[in-house]
Amino acid sequence: MMKAQTITEKILAAHCGKDYVEPGELILARVDIALGNDITAPLAIKEFKESGAKQVFDRERVVLVADHFAPNKDIASAIQCKILRDFAREQNLTHFYDGGDMGVEHALLPEKGIVGPGDVIIGADSHTCTYGALGAFATGVGSTDLAAVMVTGECWFKAPESIRFVYNGVCPPWVTGKDLILHTIGDIGVDGARYMAMEFTGPALKGLDMAGRLSMANMAVEAGAKNGIMAPDETTISYVQGRTLRPYTLYESDPGAEYAFEKIYDVSNLEPQIAFPPLPENVRPLSQVGEVPIDQAVIGSCTNGRLEDLRQAAGVLRGRKVARGVRLIVIPATPLVYSQAMEEGLLKIFLEAGGIVSPPTCGPCLGGHMGILAPGEVAIATTNRNFVGRMGHPQSFVYLANPAVTAASAVAGRICGPQAL
Repeated sequence: MMKAQTITEKILAAHCGKDYVEPGELILARVDIALGNDITAPLAIKEFKESGAKQVFDRERVVLVADHFAPNKDIASAIQCKILRDFAREQNLTHFYDGGDMGVEHALLPEKGIVGPGDVIIGADSHTCTYGALGAFATGVGSTDLAAVMVTGECWFKAPESIRFVYNGVCPPWVTGKDLILHTIGDIGVDGARYMAMEFTGPALKGLDMAGRLSMANMAVEAGAKNGIMAPDETTISYVQGRTLRPYTLYESDPGAEYAFEKIYDVSNLEPQIAFPPLPENVRPLSQVGEVPIDQAVIGSCTNGRLEDLRQAAGVLRGRKVARGVRLIVIPATPLVYSQAMEEGLLKIFLEAGGIVSPPTCGPCLGGHMGILAPGEVAIATTNRNFVGRMGHPQSFVYLANPAVTAASAVAGRICGPQAL
């Protein structure tokens, strides 16, 4: 009888030509998509050229996105983006995104159907784990690993153990996928899933839209995970149908599959969650935040820059004004999101509230541009990290929250939820 396997084990086994893989086993797996951005790809391109390789393994499967310091913020970033541009042209890459085509990579690739269920995806960016929301094995790698994959189309992995996270109940109003993942990281810690697969399941997830699921998988790496993953269901299939550029395979875990451990949560009484600096594990429910004045509120990033996120924020901001002395920065994650938000009147709401609307970019999330913090300044953000100096000066402070809470905080001038307005 075939050994019961987790979804992660099944995908990896299928990509290395085996019936099954054991956790801890070293495997060489075929890669469906290899991704780089304007920070990580230039080094990979240098290594690629030094290897003597002339051609990438498949010009359809190497994806480059200039999103971190783009639109170019200075001479150094212009040079980085030019390296991508030149290489994409030289290799005739199908998927190179720059200028008006460019969106935040981890929102752009699912939206364009470049990644799909059952894929193995590597990206020289730690938040590549986002695509696990589609039922894919997706993980971040270093630039030299990306170079090797660009040459060979294969990557070495150690098959990870899996942890099962079960979410029961129904999310209360204003509680989103971001809150579920923050609550989980608060519970297990930033190294609680180190080099393991975080497998998310349970009735509460059924009620989450794709945006909420992508937020959850996106932050698996903040618990140290190798990947975050969910079995595809009707929501996944309706999202990928007519969108994916390649045939896809749906996998799910077998009954009796082995897990390192299991965590069960009832989300019915969960409040919006706030991660205090300097770690995503410093999580408190909204009611226990106290009085935290803010200087800046950022809505966007690969975690929460999708249309659904902007709708949530606009719902709170409609007819209201940002507090005096607070900067609200809204960054739609892709050109399509920007365009849809414009058509729905969301951008008008942000502007009338006194917000700043940026073109798609990673922006201030990694201390890039479009909203860097000065010493002593405090930001609340829908981004995924709040390490020391993450959004600017080492003596600035970043709190993480969902889009509705971030919008409400911009209006109040302090961290609070929509109910407080």
